[in-house]
Amino acid sequence: MQSKANQGKLGIIAGAGVLPARLIRFCRETGRPFCVMALKNHAEKEKLPQDCKIQWVRIGAVGEAYRLMKSQQVTEIVMIGSVRRPSVREIFPDLMGWRLIGKVGLGKKGDDGLLRRVIHEIEKLGFRVRGIHELMPELLAPVGIWTEKQPTLTEQADIRRGFLTAKLLGMADVGQSVIVQNGLVLAVEGIEGTKALIERSKTLRRKGTGGVLVKTMKPCQETRADMPTIGVSTVESAFEAGLKGVAVEADKVLVTDVDGIIQKADELGLFVAGVSEKDIMSDKLVRLMSETVDEIAEMADTAGVIPSGKADEAIKRTKSTEHQNAEADKKLEQKRSKKK
Repeated sequence: MQSKANQGKLGIIAGAGVLPARLIRFCRETGRPFCVMALKNHAEKEKLPQDCKIQWVRIGAVGEAYRLMKSQQVTEIVMIGSVRRPSVREIFPDLMGWRLIGKVGLGKKGDDGLLRRVIHEIEKLGFRVRGIHELMPELLAPVGIWTEKQPTLTEQADIRRGFLTAKLLGMADVGQSVIVQNGLVLAVEGIEGTKALIERSKTLRRKGTGGVLVKTMKPCQETRADMPTIGVSTVESAFEAGLKGVAVEADKVLVTDVDGIIQKADELGLFVAGVSEKDIMSDKLVRLMSETVDEIAEMADTAGVIPSGKADEAIKRTKSTEHQNAEADKKLEQKRSKKK
């Protein structure tokens, strides 16, 4: 087997959060040669190793970044850490940056469509773009209930509704998270991100208990650069907003610190669960959404719009499946009552 040291140098393009540091530690532990390029106004200096040489580059300085990677003999690149979508004015691109903007466009596509184009252009320059989950699969959310607290039947129904809603949002390349309380979708994620979504939900919650944050991967997600992520702060924010738990799509969401999340959730009395697509949706619905997403992605790349007829069809069939699931839950409850 080829050793890590012989795989070529890894270029780490670092944004915000703790995952860039996790990847740096992984490279050191496995002997993988690497260099780090941190994005100014995005990466957080205090969260990066102090004993690591880091090159700081403006997000619009594409030519400088390219020359740096080439001089370091980088063969593979991982883009990790959150990066808010900048305007052209914020980017202040150099000549190579302007050329890239001309090729990929800004403001014409959702985040996923934009990232796909950016990655395509990076690979045309001779680099291979990798997802962090390819190198560190242990960061992917495990399936099952992680915590001492278990979701109630009502909360399980909220998870299912949230999962389906998030997937439909993802088809439109909008968001990855939703908050559901007692069957009511309180809030959906837009460009503001998950933390702001949770904060906004505080004013939207209905009387009584309940409320679940559900986070999934978009059906058309560009996993090499923008996988959904949760951390300890996600659990803390959910608690402060009065929610009862967090559910994420297993094997599709990055988890910065599983042990820390479990410890914090148990301390606060929240549940955290990893649910699989197969447990939530029928095979028929999965196939339908997959086919629809393929069509959307193809058309959106050229037109930047979603074919409403296909989206309506997916929504209609999803509602039908959701009704069937509700009926199945009702029958299950009746059987349990008879046994008692």
